[in-house]
Amino acid sequence: MQMTFARLIRPVALCATLALCAAPIAAPTPAHAQNLFAPAITVDDSVITNYEIEQRARMLTVLNAPGDPSKMAREQLIEDRLRLQASRAAGITPSEQDVLDGMEEFAGRANLSREAFTAALASEGVAEQTFRDFVQAGLSWRQLVQARFGGQSAISQTEIDRALSGAGGQSNVRLLLSEIIMPAQPQEAAAVQARAERLAQTTSTAEFSAAARQYSATATRDNGGRLPWKALDELPPQLRSILMALSPGEVTAPIPLQGAVALFQLRDIEEAGYTPPEIASVEYAAYYMAGGRSTETLAKARVLAQRVDRCDDLYGIAKGQPASVLTRETLPPSQLPTDVAFELSKLDPGEVSTALTRSNGQTLMFLMLCGRTAKVAEDADRNTVEMGLRNQRLGALSDSYLAQLRANARIVGE
Repeated sequence: MQMTFARLIRPVALCATLALCAAPIAAPTPAHAQNLFAPAITVDDSVITNYEIEQRARMLTVLNAPGDPSKMAREQLIEDRLRLQASRAAGITPSEQDVLDGMEEFAGRANLSREAFTAALASEGVAEQTFRDFVQAGLSWRQLVQARFGGQSAISQTEIDRALSGAGGQSNVRLLLSEIIMPAQPQEAAAVQARAERLAQTTSTAEFSAAARQYSATATRDNGGRLPWKALDELPPQLRSILMALSPGEVTAPIPLQGAVALFQLRDIEEAGYTPPEIASVEYAAYYMAGGRSTETLAKARVLAQRVDRCDDLYGIAKGQPASVLTRETLPPSQLPTDVAFELSKLDPGEVSTALTRSNGQTLMFLMLCGRTAKVAEDADRNTVEMGLRNQRLGALSDSYLAQLRANARIVGE
């Protein structure tokens, strides 16, 4: 049975490569058996026992999952508890037939019936209940995500057309820009606008760079506002026509943003064989900090930037605060606010900008890029493209929600 199961289970899509571990499994001693059922982790009021961890680790070993089986088992079981708690709170519990069908589907990936699959697992010491729990948690979460986010995952015909045609993704134009983004709180708005109108008349890159060092609020100020080469398609759609109307040395008219005024100078333009990746959607998080661009708030933002590596980390920072202090969005580039879009165009995933404010300059926006999703292949049909885009959006929403649940949970023993 062992060699047959090893050969048949390889197609199972749980891991990249699947094979059966041949290591013998010893029967537990009475003392060890008693220890197995002791609580190992609590997730809010839900207990995870040592037995469950050992069983999940054993199943992962049987399926040859990459990584440390024990560590992965603990992580998976914590997330399963969070999924089940959220699902039950929403009144979602898969029926017995749903669970059996899910087990049958999973076993079918190995070309086995549910009975044959569970028997093969049992031969390696994995109880049927372990397999059942694994499937039930996944089914519960899938139903919850569909119920909670199904309306937000709708894909418009325009998005499908854009993905199929690759509109805006084939340009070989690159721009070399400098920027000045000046905060403009209400009491300073007139003076900042007058300064911006004066700077908009300059054609000197040296004068523009000097002004950037003096007035700009972005991280590029120390470099005279100079940005690296940017593909036209990487820039916010709202800015493309404005920038393409410039000649080298010219500066845009002042561009009003929320709580700021922006200016861009074109230093050079290049047409070459450069084809940037096409982006279907951009995911970002914004954490709002009281105090605007005050010295104290900017110092807090610098400390925060050292503490977070990805957008999910911000849920822990925002824990216990009003929900409004943290937002997370996944949008097509054309739907991003202009100032947000431009700041995100400068970032790689996990990087942060503190150039923007809201509430008339009283709130600092701690802006982090979570990721960009490339467009779906052009040769796909409309239904395939729609499904792909919808699954991408649902996946992002699902991951974000799970991270939020984990940040808000009381977990002991992880």
